[in-house]
Amino acid sequence: MARVWVTIALVGLCVFLTCWCSEAASTGSLQGSKQLLLNSQLLQLHVPQVYGQQQQLTTNGPSQKCNVDGSVKIACGEPGLNATHCEAINCCFDGQYCYYGRTVTVQCTRDGQFVLVVAKDATLPRLSLDSVSLLGENGPCGPVDSNAAFAIYQFPVTACGTHVMELGAHLVYENKMTSSYEVGMGPLGAITRDSYYEFMWGLSYTSYYKDTDYPVVKVLREPVYVEVRILERSDPNIVLTLGHCWATSSPNPFSVPQWDLLVNGCPYKDDRYLTTLVPVERSPAVPFPTHYKRFVLKMFAFVDTTSMAPLHNQVYIHCSTAVCHPSATETCEPSCSRQRRHVPEEREAPPESAVVSSGGVVFIEMA
Repeated sequence: MARVWVTIALVGLCVFLTCWCSEAASTGSLQGSKQLLLNSQLLQLHVPQVYGQQQQLTTNGPSQKCNVDGSVKIACGEPGLNATHCEAINCCFDGQYCYYGRTVTVQCTRDGQFVLVVAKDATLPRLSLDSVSLLGENGPCGPVDSNAAFAIYQFPVTACGTHVMELGAHLVYENKMTSSYEVGMGPLGAITRDSYYEFMWGLSYTSYYKDTDYPVVKVLREPVYVEVRILERSDPNIVLTLGHCWATSSPNPFSVPQWDLLVNGCPYKDDRYLTTLVPVERSPAVPFPTHYKRFVLKMFAFVDTTSMAPLHNQVYIHCSTAVCHPSATETCEPSCSRQRRHVPEEREAPPESAVVSSGGVVFIEMA
């Protein structure tokens, strides 16, 4: 019997990903799509191409964009960047250091954080920085810092109302920033003299965490995307199956404490935050979708059963796997129909199964 190698990986490293954004004021729109460039801890898109008229945007040229008073300049990127690297992350360089320009800048970090820097001079008339909001208010969605000219936001890519989708082999995250405006109501109409500003952006993750990236840091309840796949096989007639997937606080899959994620290939029903099975579709990057299994869990921390205090341990994910040959009587897919909660779920160990494990995941508590 041929040996089949299986591996487990966490999806979502902020490297080699694509990003798009669109920017709209009340008199025009700006849209574009460029490849992100890696620089130190930040990945940043190029300046999008402009379509149509942009009368409200004041940052049409580099000289205007970079005309920032020294008293309100905010450093961009790591210290010591040269002009080339600074421009690559869409920031300004004054001959000494890199700083944010008079526009809206979106960046992402290696550990899955959005950095959004909003300049009040991004429009005419100027934006009221107090009026800026994101899609959602869950989590740390307010400015982490600000001055008279800029507001800085930093939050996990899954927080603040970000929409998460799976498109083929890509995980896509989308969010939107808007500004509110004051409306004057009259007997025969309504007017405003404030700028309305809308900025949409998105990114798609296409790579996996490498061994050197572990432990991965996640916020409690933040989605953790897991993929288990067969390596180096091109047989379209085999199906990867997951029997039991669980988490431990140590690399040893047989250690305790443990928490079930999947039982007999189905979400563990006694978890309030059910693990979600993600269908895998054929794509150029995934020519054999039956060789893959994907699921999403919400990050958690183990708790000491005596003191009921959270344990600040890493969480390791393990799955028992097997290769199935479908037939007229065997679909190789689990039957995850609803069962009554009080009926205990029995784990069935598939024949010739193998256990695969991930690297560690660490949780952090947001202040």
